[in-house]
Amino acid sequence: MKLLAFDTSTERMAVAVLTPAGRYTTLRAGGALASTGLLPAIHALLAEAGLALGELDAIAFGRGPGAFTGLRTSCAVAQGLGFGLGRPLLALDSLLVVAEDARHQAADGVGPLTVAVAMDARIDEIYGGFYHHSPAGWQTLVAPGLYALPDWLATCAESAAGWVAGSAIDAFGARLALPSSMRRVPAEQDRAEALLVLAEAAMRAGQGVAAADALPLYLRDKVALTTLEREQRAAAR
Repeated sequence: MKLLAFDTSTERMAVAVLTPAGRYTTLRAGGALASTGLLPAIHALLAEAGLALGELDAIAFGRGPGAFTGLRTSCAVAQGLGFGLGRPLLALDSLLVVAEDARHQAADGVGPLTVAVAMDARIDEIYGGFYHHSPAGWQTLVAPGLYALPDWLATCAESAAGWVAGSAIDAFGARLALPSSMRRVPAEQDRAEALLVLAEAAMRAGQGVAAADALPLYLRDKVALTTLEREQRAAAR
């Protein structure tokens, strides 16, 4: 199996390559830099792995949710490579990447666990999802959604999640008043390796799609607030 995987949904751009000879990963600055930095990062890592684009069996990409520009970048590059190389694309849930990383931090990958993922969506909102891992692999309990803080806290209180992971933990601080039974994983350890694990699983499961069907997951139609709307939200808080 020869795979390329990348995700640009957050401020940290992750790129990974799998070859029969080994695993290669890199983490670089993402965000606004992803649009110009993704392709050079891909070519550099393929060169390190001694692999040409034409040798790839499939290409995996983080479809979101996440930063608007990052998702467009990831999807555009994936579609371009998919069309050009005639290879299947693996569209991966970017929140599940966070859950996979948390799984290794939580219990070194041993035993079933349920993870609530809470990523800072800016303008006082959260990208959230709930996932359960068992020997059969990952199961999505609650698909990614966009939450106001009170709605997210209510959903967590009703869930059976034992762990919570994601950038919202630090972004919201004490306002993220989660049940005491939930253990926190605020910082990612190796996003690129987690991405590659999910890409391998998706490839084995035959989840590849044609380039025309590889689309980003947008959860927010409006990506910015006016000054008046920001003031109104601040006053409401």
